[in-house]
Amino acid sequence: MQLSDLLMAHFRLIDSQRAALTRLGIVTVEDLLYHFPFRYEQGGSEVSVAGLIPGTSVSIVGTLEKLETRRSWKRKIPVSEGILKDSTGKIKCMWFNQPYIAKMYHTGTLVKATGKVAGTGAKTYLANPELERVSATDIGLFKTQGDTSLASREESPLKQNTAEEGDLIYQVTSESARNNKLFAQYQESRGVTSLWFRHAIEKVLAGGIAEGVADPIHKEILRRYNLPTLATALVWVHAPKSTKDADAARKRFAFEEVFYIQLARGREKASAAREQAFAIVAPQKEVGAFMASFPFTATAAQKSAIGAVLGDMESGHAMSRLLEGDVGSGKTAVAATAAFSVVNTRPAGQTFGALQVAYMAPTEILAKQHFESFIQYFKHFPINIGLITGSGCYKFPSKAARGKATTISRAQLLKWVAQGEIPVVIGTHALIQKSVQFKHLALVIIDEQHRFGTNQRRALAKKEARLPHLLSMTATPIPRTLALTLYGDLDLTLLDEMPPGRKQIITTIVEPSERGKAYSKMRQELTAGRQAYVICPRIDEPDPEKAFALQAKSVKEEAKRLKKDIFQEYEIDILHSKMKPREKDAIMQKFLSHKVDILVATSVVEVGVNVENATMIMIEGAERFGLSQLHQLRGRVVRSNHQAYCFVCPETRGEKTLARLKALTTAKNGFELAEMDLHQRGAGTLAGREQWGISDVGMEALKNLKLVEAARLEALALIQKDESLEMHPLLAEALHKRTQAMHFE
Repeated sequence: MQLSDLLMAHFRLIDSQRAALTRLGIVTVEDLLYHFPFRYEQGGSEVSVAGLIPGTSVSIVGTLEKLETRRSWKRKIPVSEGILKDSTGKIKCMWFNQPYIAKMYHTGTLVKATGKVAGTGAKTYLANPELERVSATDIGLFKTQGDTSLASREESPLKQNTAEEGDLIYQVTSESARNNKLFAQYQESRGVTSLWFRHAIEKVLAGGIAEGVADPIHKEILRRYNLPTLATALVWVHAPKSTKDADAARKRFAFEEVFYIQLARGREKASAAREQAFAIVAPQKEVGAFMASFPFTATAAQKSAIGAVLGDMESGHAMSRLLEGDVGSGKTAVAATAAFSVVNTRPAGQTFGALQVAYMAPTEILAKQHFESFIQYFKHFPINIGLITGSGCYKFPSKAARGKATTISRAQLLKWVAQGEIPVVIGTHALIQKSVQFKHLALVIIDEQHRFGTNQRRALAKKEARLPHLLSMTATPIPRTLALTLYGDLDLTLLDEMPPGRKQIITTIVEPSERGKAYSKMRQELTAGRQAYVICPRIDEPDPEKAFALQAKSVKEEAKRLKKDIFQEYEIDILHSKMKPREKDAIMQKFLSHKVDILVATSVVEVGVNVENATMIMIEGAERFGLSQLHQLRGRVVRSNHQAYCFVCPETRGEKTLARLKALTTAKNGFELAEMDLHQRGAGTLAGREQWGISDVGMEALKNLKLVEAARLEALALIQKDESLEMHPLLAEALHKRTQAMHFE
């Protein structure tokens, strides 16, 4: 058996299993081995219902019956109930605050339930048991000796694998499940269960495949950080004899993943640093005059960031910098100053013309907003600015209307851009299209686009031999470990100071009894001519038959309720992710022009248009959002000097939930909240995680700053000695395979 072998060459898979494995991205033996458990179940002794002892942790295999959900009498929380039956008897199961259980399973489902036996006598029950679907491929159920009728209903997961015969019992056939104290739990899909994975991986490991795996990471690095070899880690991660073994294996794979990312990022940074770029040397006097024209005094953080950016661009080597700051911290002013410096620098060897800047925004409406912001910054200076969008093109200044922009044909704008007559060009990703040609592109500014590598920069510059400088900006709070890992190819600058005069937002956790006061405050703001957001977790109301599945307010129903019962005299509209881009832009434009007073939306407004007149946001089902996301949502209403308010309305009121939400009222900034999110809820809750392509093991590693810094140091040291990895062919091959799976470009 080889790692590259297809699973079907060694496993007899029925259609449902093939489909499930495909959904999970598991095609080869190697894919199977790298499908790591997401947790481990401490093996309570496997017993029958008749042998239960109150107060013990047990595992029982049986069928579910009479599943239903009700509300508890006092606290009104959802409680799922059901009966677990085996050949010796029945026991009641209860799940608190897990209403989805009754919808995920049905009568007759064969499961292994693991939990604590609570209660006494006739009121004995399993409290919040973990359920794991099992099938005839996982267990042998024999009515009489030699009767394999049930086992034969599905193909065995492995060729020539036969179950032992037995009496009327549920018997787990996996040796590891019988003998190990820890049971690995895997991400499942309809057709394959955790038991199937344990059984299949056990057979693969029993064949000795792990021993033949070459380790790409040098043994000296492993020894320095007390990490197991790849062969040992593969065994320990799937079949640990103790939590110590499991932790060691996960630490090794976490280090490995961060190490590979750091290698890829570090090599890209080294490559970019060697590239020639335009040396930007704008006269200090002119830059000073530009900053003096701001309608505000630049903060110390802004001045420091501007100094770092201008210092990078003076070197003649391509800048790669990430500017991170809370909403309203003044990132656009830094970008505008960088752009001003570029367009006031002549192309190399010329006494005429101007270098060019491309400013890319994630949406058309944001591109328009940046265009309008740049007009305000540049209106006193003789600099042309162009806007390219799908709905039209604009140029500033207009020859006919002084101080204003004018519409222009796309062909004419593209012609002027190609001739270098428009030095600042703002748009969406349409700027990468072949039709957009720059004459001397010297700086690319990216707004809320986490990945923009060297290849994209080169594509944007088209025929230009020099690589443009890159300034990437984000308002997404990023923990230090995440920034070190994912943005290892970028130098990081933080804007950790808000402009003077900006009032601190007042954040309040709203008790059910205080909702009326919250609406009164909202009415007060609306009466004063302000606007408000109401954020809901859902778009549509759930099916009445599935009401317990997700008790959360929906955008559509909440908008109707607010209009009918509370704010009849105000204009209310909705915004959500299922709308087409043009629909969303149209709604936001209505809100921006104050044709809408209350916008009921999903978190699609998390990073969006600045509506300075909006001073209040009410977030329903707040416990369903991460702290970083909540912080970004409330950032929608801190764009002016008016007092802003955020009402946080949780639907569940547990101690942990309230403690987490209270952090919103005490944390100094978004960076602090992002760190709290990482440690309280895990890296999987961080905003934008899906675009990074990092595994659960890798994301959890981000909680460990020492591990991340160690991987970074080892990667940088290796790059200095052998950037091409010619002396490390195994590592080069592993890195190539890994980068194909990650969203690096």
